[in-house]
Amino acid sequence: MAKEQPESLATFAATARNEGRKPKDIGLEATPETEGLPTDPKKKADAATKVLREGVLHKDQGAEEAVDALPDRTRDVKRPR
Repeated sequence: MAKEQPESLATFAATARNEGRKPKDIGLEATPETEGLPTDPKKKADAATKVLREGVLHKDQGAEEAVDALPDRTRDVKRPR
């Protein structure tokens, strides 16, 4: 089984905290800090569908609530300082 790659948002956040340079400890394999957040694929598909429907129909389809129900690294994960 192939190793998981670092999650992009985590890599970008670490880069921003490191004066715009990717930290040397972030390589091609995920670490506990950069691994993907477990997410129900059905919830992701539902949120994506609602976002696209709102874009086409220009009417509230519940996209904001569906997206807010998904895990968010910037909102949900506590980082040591």
